[in-house]
Amino acid sequence: MLAVLSPGQGSQKPGFLNPWLDLAGAEARLRWWSALAGVDLIHLGTEADADEIKDTARTQPLLVAAALLAAEHLPMHDVRLVAGHSVGELGAAALAGVLPAEAAVTLAGVRGREMAAACALEPTGMAAVLGGDPDEVLAALEAHGLQPANRNGAGQIVAAGAIAGLEKLAAEPPARARVIRLKVAGAFHTPYMAPAETALAGVAAGVTVADPARILLSNLDGTPVGYGREAVQRLVRQVTAPVRWDLCMRALADLGVTGVVELPPAGTLAGLVKRELKGDHAPEIVTLNTPDDLPAARRLIARHGGGAARPPASGFRVVVSPAAGVFTPMVELTEGTGLRAGQVVGHVTARQGQVEVTAHDSGLLTEWLAHHDDPVAPGQPLVRIGGSH
Repeated sequence: MLAVLSPGQGSQKPGFLNPWLDLAGAEARLRWWSALAGVDLIHLGTEADADEIKDTARTQPLLVAAALLAAEHLPMHDVRLVAGHSVGELGAAALAGVLPAEAAVTLAGVRGREMAAACALEPTGMAAVLGGDPDEVLAALEAHGLQPANRNGAGQIVAAGAIAGLEKLAAEPPARARVIRLKVAGAFHTPYMAPAETALAGVAAGVTVADPARILLSNLDGTPVGYGREAVQRLVRQVTAPVRWDLCMRALADLGVTGVVELPPAGTLAGLVKRELKGDHAPEIVTLNTPDDLPAARRLIARHGGGAARPPASGFRVVVSPAAGVFTPMVELTEGTGLRAGQVVGHVTARQGQVEVTAHDSGLLTEWLAHHDDPVAPGQPLVRIGGSH
């Protein structure tokens, strides 16, 4: 099986789009997408320096546009699985057929602007924790009031939260671990981004979606998403929920992925896959950074591809926790109750306050997976929904 991966923020490099502008229609496409995203994608991808393209409001639409531009030159009909890291998940959703490319670029522009605005509300940041025992690392983050914003596998967990907590973590790192502060604007994928999630939800609600035409893995829990509405709900929720790239890579192995193409700017996800999937699970990888890499990518797809296939629809869907804290279900909801999409089913009392938990689809509440006053972790299943949708 062949997987195409779309990278996230931090993978950008100055001038990385220059060679792609030589392809017919590329410049016109980027001008159109620039109008939708509200930023000059051509300037950002060709002339802007490293400081300019690390701006969240600019970087996010740039990365989604770059991935989609390159994918137009691949035989995607032979690709069975797509996934993206953080904002890269918007590009993956478009490649899966859930969103039109124009909608993905537009939403990336909104997401970037609103996350940048949320970062300005109070001083927060992120730090990579490399090495150490994962359980000890997570315990240290909790002790300092921090969130595991990214769990990237290969011995890498990214902590996010208040600056004071990050400074304490750096001063008292977990055993056998290194803490490296990241040059980012704030605590992405934590409840600090709640205003951005709300703003993105308001725009995403008007987008026409379709069910995935190929397997689309979710950053929330690494599972395939079977329905378009659910995919968009998860894309919105991901603004405040941790990126579980470790679970996405586990899914690559479980699903028997033998070939991987990483879209530009490529290298980061390929490196994580190489370090995590070894031996019998090690896939053949092509990093697609310039048009010169297209022949190798096409050959890889020819060897490992095999026609698009939708994941089998499951008989139930799961609502997961958006944050770490204590769960309180809505007392009036019992097993067998009918739910509608967007209905509040409970809330999680987190350090930053109460975070609503909503049903991403309609159906019957078939089982509570967490109960009153249960401590829950980000991404933990809380409610199982079954029946028609």
